[in-house]
Amino acid sequence: MKRLAILGAGSWGTALAIALAPRFQTIRLWTRDSSRAAEISATRENARYLPGFRLPPQIAVSADGESVVANAEVLLAVVPSAHLRAVLASVGRHVRRDAYLVSATKGMEEERLCRMSEVAAEVLRGRIAKPTAVVSGPTFAKEIAAGEPAAVVIACEALNIAEEIQQAFSTATLRFYASTDVTGVELGAALKNVIAIGAGICHGLGLGSNSVAALVTRGLAEITRLATALGARPRTLSGLAGLGDLVLTATGDLSRNRFVGIQLGQGRPLDEILAGMTMIAEGVGTCRAAYRLGARHAIDLPIINEMYEILYRAKDPRLAIRELMERPLTSE
Repeated sequence: MKRLAILGAGSWGTALAIALAPRFQTIRLWTRDSSRAAEISATRENARYLPGFRLPPQIAVSADGESVVANAEVLLAVVPSAHLRAVLASVGRHVRRDAYLVSATKGMEEERLCRMSEVAAEVLRGRIAKPTAVVSGPTFAKEIAAGEPAAVVIACEALNIAEEIQQAFSTATLRFYASTDVTGVELGAALKNVIAIGAGICHGLGLGSNSVAALVTRGLAEITRLATALGARPRTLSGLAGLGDLVLTATGDLSRNRFVGIQLGQGRPLDEILAGMTMIAEGVGTCRAAYRLGARHAIDLPIINEMYEILYRAKDPRLAIRELMERPLTSE
């Protein structure tokens, strides 16, 4: 594999381009904004989303999606979940039939309740021969771009494809573990963002480590309960794509979802918080999808349900916490 195309020039897409540069002869990075593509090409830096990191020479930036994906052996999708369907539809006919498609988007479609691999399968049905792979794990874009050691999971229903991408992507600082549990990896990646907002709320309310630890632990129980009901393997949720990513996102200062929670805990309205953010906090939309999935499958999700009330019905976080604590007692 010599040619990589990356759809999405946000912080994560840019960081992956930098991290994977030693493994590919050419990397084409797509952004929908032509002026930003020209700026990044000229300065060799994504100043808006990942300032301070210079792009290696083999990375070319373009707003022409068709030319970006043409002849690419690997297509890495890193666009927000709400836009993946439209982006893939716009470039689908130009993707090589034998290309590897990898999703690194950590979210779900709010209306259709689809995981990103399901979106790709629908949009590219008949156009691409290989099943979609997904990548996730405890990673902050800034640290990946800086070359700090990290470990993630690459999952595909066909293990040989997961292993081929594992070999193609692994570097001295970015280690990939292969898996066939696509459902578990994607749901772990998406749902942990909802719990991370809750952890941020605890911080914003001035609560201490005990509260956050309880929230993260019981949040993981909910993630596992919902994910396994949808076909995931419990082991996946206790690994990098589940527990690892949850701990990082719920406690790390670089977490945008935790930031949203902190601001909510301090009393700011959600619309105002989101309007002031450069990057998308996927947990907000994922919360609505998780709430609907829980209702559809009759899964007990008390934390996720309270998060839905806070985000979409303006419930006082203090009241939500009190009601969680006063629920009927049960066993673990």
